[in-house]
Amino acid sequence: MALELYADGYEIDGALPDMLYRRVLEFLGLEDCFDVEVSVVDEETIRELNARTRDTDRVTDVLSFPNLEIRFPFCRSDYAQDVNPDSGNLMLGDIVLCAERARQQAEEYGHSYRRECGYLVLHGLLHLFGYDHEDEQDRARMRAAEEAVLKAADLPRE
Repeated sequence: MALELYADGYEIDGALPDMLYRRVLEFLGLEDCFDVEVSVVDEETIRELNARTRDTDRVTDVLSFPNLEIRFPFCRSDYAQDVNPDSGNLMLGDIVLCAERARQQAEEYGHSYRRECGYLVLHGLLHLFGYDHEDEQDRARMRAAEEAVLKAADLPRE
């Protein structure tokens, strides 16, 4: 399996991350040749990760840890050293989602917890594929990609 979900008892639609992963691949025109891990954690765990990896000692909703720097046009042979020997896939990276923050944001934005988890997984996936939001142009590009994939995944704001 290309996408592994570790939810440690947290409520999350187990099919959602994989479905979004496949929609992102379709959007980007890529084959399914990546390994991605998605972990659902509590506020303390994500705060500690954020402090350790980004020097930001606060709770956040989602963190992405890319293993590759994807270049387009994509050519799998450019990443021969990044193949997972167990799966034969490229090790794209990890996404860590905070369940409590997702629930809070779902309520704040007026949509379901499922939709918020989906959005956060999608946001993390796009970061793994090189999208960012550091400046206005990057933000617009990422937002357009998010909207296109959310529409294809039938995950509109409710």
